[in-house]
Formats: sequence, structure tokens, C-alpha cells
Amino acid sequence: MTSATDPLPHPPVSTDRPRQAAPSTPAPTATPGSAPPSTQLAPPPDKAPRWSLPALLAILVLAAVLYGWNLSGSGLNSFYSAAVLSGTQSWKAWFFGSLDAGNFLTVDKPPFALMVMGLSCRVFGFGTWQMMLPLILTALGTIWILHSCVKRVWGHGAATVAALVLALTPITVAINRDNNPDTLLVFLMVGGAALALRAVHNGRLLPLLGSAACFGLAFNTKMLQGFIALPAVFAVYLYAAKPKLVQRLVNLAAAAVVLAVSSFWWAAAVSLVPADERPYIGGSTDGTAWNLIMGYNGLGRVLGGEGNGGGGGGGGGGFSGTAGIGRMFNDTLGGQISWLIPFAAIALVGGLVRCGRAPRTDLTRAALVMWGGWTALHYLTFAMAEGTMHPYYTTALAPGIAALCGGGGLMLLHAFRAGRRWVWVLPLALAVTAGWAIVLLRRASGWNTWLWPAVGVVMALAIVGLFVFRSGNRARLLAASLAAAVVASVAGPAAYAWSVPSGSAGGAMSGTNPTAGPTTGSGGFGGAGGGRGGFPGAGGGQTGQGEQAGGPAEGGQPGGTPPGGAAGDAGTAPGDTAPESGTAPGGTGTGGGPGGTAMGGGGGASTELLSYLKKNQDGAKWLLAVSSSQSAAQLILSSGEPVISMWGWSGSDNAMTLARLKELVKKGELHYIQLGGGMGGGGGMGGGGGMGGGSTVTSEVTEWVQKNGTAVKESDYSTSSSETTESTSTSTSESTVYRLDASDVT
Repeated sequence: MTSATDPLPHPPVSTDRPRQAAPSTPAPTATPGSAPPSTQLAPPPDKAPRWSLPALLAILVLAAVLYGWNLSGSGLNSFYSAAVLSGTQSWKAWFFGSLDAGNFLTVDKPPFALMVMGLSCRVFGFGTWQMMLPLILTALGTIWILHSCVKRVWGHGAATVAALVLALTPITVAINRDNNPDTLLVFLMVGGAALALRAVHNGRLLPLLGSAACFGLAFNTKMLQGFIALPAVFAVYLYAAKPKLVQRLVNLAAAAVVLAVSSFWWAAAVSLVPADERPYIGGSTDGTAWNLIMGYNGLGRVLGGEGNGGGGGGGGGGFSGTAGIGRMFNDTLGGQISWLIPFAAIALVGGLVRCGRAPRTDLTRAALVMWGGWTALHYLTFAMAEGTMHPYYTTALAPGIAALCGGGGLMLLHAFRAGRRWVWVLPLALAVTAGWAIVLLRRASGWNTWLWPAVGVVMALAIVGLFVFRSGNRARLLAASLAAAVVASVAGPAAYAWSVPSGSAGGAMSGTNPTAGPTTGSGGFGGAGGGRGGFPGAGGGQTGQGEQAGGPAEGGQPGGTPPGGAAGDAGTAPGDTAPESGTAPGGTGTGGGPGGTAMGGGGGASTELLSYLKKNQDGAKWLLAVSSSQSAAQLILSSGEPVISMWGWSGSDNAMTLARLKELVKKGELHYIQLGGGMGGGGGMGGGGGMGGGSTVTSEVTEWVQKNGTAVKESDYSTSSSETTESTSTSTSESTVYRLDASDVT
């Protein structure tokens, strides 16, 4: 990755910059009172200005604070936390990405992000900081890479703006404080784009192969989402790279081979392992990685179906509102990602026009097309997706927007100073940016009401300053006006971003659906839901906080507590993330690590019950089998023991059959099964003792367990139970644990 992140200054290759004087021509010398060249606001492009490196370091420090401050008070995603813990207990679970250390079922993603977090936790112990350290480092690395990439084309000023925009993007701050795989995904994709642009510039094969490898690893982080920007990247290389057409095609063929190997090595390895020796691949319909690639994590995300039916809201609604071309600007996503999309679009079009009839290999146009294509492809994919669409997916838009704001914005500035035809474009772009920021800020009724008038006033003064100081020997005053315009442009995103670590918008960030800033719109499922990680229907989307106490390793168990009770009651849709950690399903309190507290209730397990199950585990591989991955993940974190998720996240995984259950019981690998409860969401435990989605298989399992198993009464493990609670604890309408032994299998 060194070629993409070389911190040494490089002369930009832009047709929009004034060319340096030839060696035989003496460089012009500024004299007191003389006017500088109309476009020169900085030292020569081949020399790094003194402020460049300190500015980058300051942005990195700011980002580190935003991503790491009060991190232990944030609730992480229990689904991935449990898988990371299991990976520290079993290398097989680490390789497959298993939810449980017994390797019954995997999470519904490829395991690369889990592998990275798992290695960190194996070295430093399991806990919030140990898990998040590599992700925070990769988030900072993304900023560094983007800065370096923009600097090579447009120079240090544009690179600084791009880095600042990326660091302050609200949804990026939110997701970079969570253990979802998107942080690593964006790092790998940005690295791939930077290396590809490097290959376009120098014509060498190695950076192109490195780019393909990065996108392949991105695929093994979140499957087809890692390929969204690939058409733009490969198209730019095919058109603009220096080698002749035949050589470019040969190089792309070699890159395709590297891409295929780096993308499909894990799926191929999984396929080589016999089905009865590997865990069931979560999210698939047949237990294979190939089905997961093409269905649930592939076309299902865009078209719906395969467990991605619009997040339960229809039409791609639910978490991010209704699918449509304007989705990025709705009440849910507007405050997360859309602040600078209008400016980026104007800068892209203006920059391409300014490139005019530049040579085919012009690097400025290539960079504009690459980052513009990156932005357009992600925008259209996320806007039109009919499947599960969480707001934090849009963090992948941020690098493209940031690069266009920095590089394209600089080109608009040069055009603004160069002639009258373009004098209105930059002020118009800035005015539109301020206007949209005011709209977004006014959506957050009662939150920092002073901010939107300040943005309007500062931007108006900045635009006036641009016109007043456009020409003449007033470069410093023009620079001050530009700085004011940048401040006004990023003030809104910065306020949203700071609300995440500071908690200034109320509540705390959720691991299942992290967002930034205040709640806007209805805050319910299928509505705005802009509250920071708000559960659908959770009354404005506020979430609890607090790291779990008594985790399995120093540093505490990652997780938080949903408001007012069970994570399972949140009603989350079939998707790719679980409710917050911190409670056993149906519980109302925080769950500790092994031996910690997991409050009881529907689908849950109290501390006393967990102790009872451990005491009577009798050498079984799994402590308990439950209906869904939400329940299993929280119990794994609470007990530190393997727990089976019989039907996965959405309840549609065919992981547990009656024959499989009988086999596990007969071998003595499983003794306890939990039925009933009333867990919400797809695949939750249904009322009346039902489980899963009510299919024939789940009904068969439920009926057989109830007929042959022995219900565990509350009086068997609780010292404070009463006659009333004893009588209700075994009711099929409540959460009930059954004991099964080999003698029960007939």
C-alpha cells in the first residue's frame, strides 16, 4: 500500500493549474506591492507548504477523538461481538466467522473483518477497545490514503479539504465507532481506488494488481458491496492509463485474475469442507457461501427477496425510508450523508467541463471520473435498493464526496478567478450548500437552533468576500473568505459528528443501526429514524448506553442496553445486524460477561438460569439452543459459552432440522433448548411456544421438544421464585427451557 500512501509531496498533474516556468526562464519574483499570479494562493505545487503536514495531523487527531472518545460508553453490535469472542475461543470459528465457538452457524457476512478484530482480541484480550482498535486505525488510514490520493492530483489545499470532509461526515463518525464491517470495507475500497489511480498515472502493472487485491479483500468483508465502485475504477484505467490499448487490456485481465482469487478464496475453501464438518453459512438458504454471495448479500440487497424484503417496511423502507432517487435527502439519511452532495455534484460537472479537450491520459480528468463514478454508483445503488438498507451503508459515499469537494472545489476556485464566464459557479455551489445545510438543521427542531442562522450569515459574508477580494493583491483576504466558506460548509456535519462521542443529541449510539445527530422525522420504523441508532418503533430512536460490566476479559464486554427492555422486542427486520448487546433477549438490564447479569424475561436467561445450565451442562458442546441469532449472540456474551442459533438472524436459515437436533441430543452435544418467549422481528420466537418463522421444520422441532423434553421449572434454579412464577414459567406462552437426553431420542 506504500504507493498509495507515500507522504512525500508530489507535483500535481492537473491541466487546470498554472504550469511552472521552463528552466531557462527565470521564475517571477514578487516585489512589495506587486500582485501575485491570479491563481497562486500557495507555494509552488512541487513544494509542500509548511502548513500541510500539521494540518493533516490535526485532522487525524480530530478524527481519532471523534472515533475513540467515550468509546467504552457506546453499545456495539452484539451479533459481531459474539462472533469475535467465539473466534478467540476457536480457530475454526475464527476462519468461518461462526457465531458460536461450537461452529453450528456463521454470521451472515464473510469473516475478514471478524478475523481482524479477532486477532486483536487474541493479542490484547476481549473487550471494546481491543476489538475496536484495528477498526479505528483503518479509519484513520482511510483519511491518510484519500489525502495522499487527492494531493497527487490537485495539491495540498484540496487534499486537506478532502480529508476534513471525510473525517467530519456524520455517518462515517457513527460507523467508525461500531464493530460493523463497513469501516474496514471503506478502507480497502479507498486503498484500491488510490492504487488504481496510481496505475493510471505511471502505467505500471503492480499498483493495478494491488488495487484488485484490495477490492477482493473488500468483497471478503461485505461481499458485493465491495464491488460497487469497480466499474468506475476499471473504466478509468481502460481509458486513461498510459500503456497502449492492448497492454491495458492484458493488464486488466491480470487484475481480474487477482480480483477473482482474492475475492473467492474463502468461499472456495468453505466449499471444499464437507457440509457435516463445517458450520451452516448464516444468511444462505442451502448452507453454502455461494448462495450467500448471490442471494442475501448480493442481488437480494438491491432487488429484495432472499431474506432482504425491504427491511420489513416494504419497498426498501424501514431503516432508510422508501427506495427512490431522492432517498439520500430524506429525513433519515439527509443529516447523515447529504450535506455536501450538491456541492460535489456541481464540482464534478464543472471540473469535467474545465478539463475540456485534455489528453486521454490527463490525470485530473481521470481522478474526476473515478471519484465521480464512485459517488454516482454508490448513490444509485443505495437510493434504489429494495432490500435491507441501513443508514450506515452510506458511509461508502463519503470518500467520493470528499475527493470531489477538495479537488473539484479547487478547480471551481481557479475558474472563479480566471474569467467572468465562471465567476458565478463557485458562489452558487457554496450558496446551495449553505441553503441545504439550513434545511437539514431546521429539521432537527429544538437542537442547536443558533447554528443554522450562523451558517447562513457566515456563508453570505464569505461569498461577499470572494467577490470583493477576487482580484488584486488581496490573496490573504481571499484565503480568509475561502476558509470562512469551508467552515460554514462543514459546521452542520461537524455538529452532527460531535453529537456521537459527546452524547449531546441524547441517548447513545446503537450497535445495530448507528447514526449521528438528533432524531428527525417520526423516528419510527420506516420513518425518519434519524436518532442515533434508534430502534424501529423505539420512541424516537434513543438508545441506552454503558459498557457491560464483568466481561470475559479486561476492558469489558462490548455492548449497550436497549431502552426499556428487550432487544428482541425492538421489532427489527430481517437484515444483517443484530439488536444491541447488553441484555439477554427479553431482558431489561445489562448482561455481563461469563457469570455476569443477563436479566430474565421473554426469551431471556437470568444469571441464576445461566448458572444452572452451566452446572448441568454435563459435557455438552453447547450450553443452550435458541431460535434466533439475536438471542444466541447475547447469551454467548453473557455466558462465554457456545449457544446455538437454530434459524439464524431472520429465522429463514435451514440450519436446524429435527434430524439434526436428534443427532446432537443423542451424541450428548446439546441438552437444553429454549422455546417460546415472544421475541420480535423475523425469526423471533413466536408466541405459544412456536419458534422461527412458523415453517414446517420449526413446528416439527417445537412439537418434538415439547413432547419429549422436560421443562425446567423456575424453582429448579431460582431461590426467589413463588408459586405463581413457578406455574407461569412452564407455560408454553412464555419462554421455556427444556432438558433433553439421549434417552429421549426414539
